[in-house]
Amino acid sequence: MENELISKKELLELTGISYGQLYRWKRKNLIPEEWFIRKSTFTGQETFFPKQKILKRIDKILNMKDHLSLDEIAAHVSPNPAAITVETEQLLKQNIVSNVAVKLFEEAFGKKPILNFDELLTIFLIDQGLKNGSISLEEGRLLLHVMRDHYENVKGKNGELILIRKLGLQIAMIIGSPAELFIENEARIAYRANIAQSIEALKEKLEANNQEDGNENGKQS
Repeated sequence: MENELISKKELLELTGISYGQLYRWKRKNLIPEEWFIRKSTFTGQETFFPKQKILKRIDKILNMKDHLSLDEIAAHVSPNPAAITVETEQLLKQNIVSNVAVKLFEEAFGKKPILNFDELLTIFLIDQGLKNGSISLEEGRLLLHVMRDHYENVKGKNGELILIRKLGLQIAMIIGSPAELFIENEARIAYRANIAQSIEALKEKLEANNQEDGNENGKQS
């Protein structure tokens, strides 16, 4: 269900919004660029979207658009990452990332009671690789350093964090996207993460936890 796609035509019919509205919301950053997925079909190129994410986002926009401007909605549904900071203790308490990934980050760059979004994203990307078994702790350290040294080159664009293995050696890199990567037969891609998609996933996770905290505080009061 998580990876289910919906075509643009189906989306417009299901939600009742117009083509113009959809692309105006895209220009206003209410809907992320990476959610517009171009795929070849028997009729030619068509645009698809991650179904659950786009339906949830459009429902939120429609519920807010009568009393907020598009710019205000954009700030609410897709907050500027540069403005996001999180206490490390809260990060662990909410299980946004694992203690292992945080400790790996702290071993490399020192302890920080408050993390900015770029630091949090770095930990999040490494944590995903550790959790699914794609990378080892040592490879996580490589990815931490390549994020620190080269993330600025793709920041605000679409990019990918990649780890390649060959004959016991590892190479970590960041590449701009979309890009095709061709490697020799003796090498293989052990880990490949789309950074823009990871940013959206992380923001959604933070938002969900903030909503849970708000609900808990409401119950207590």
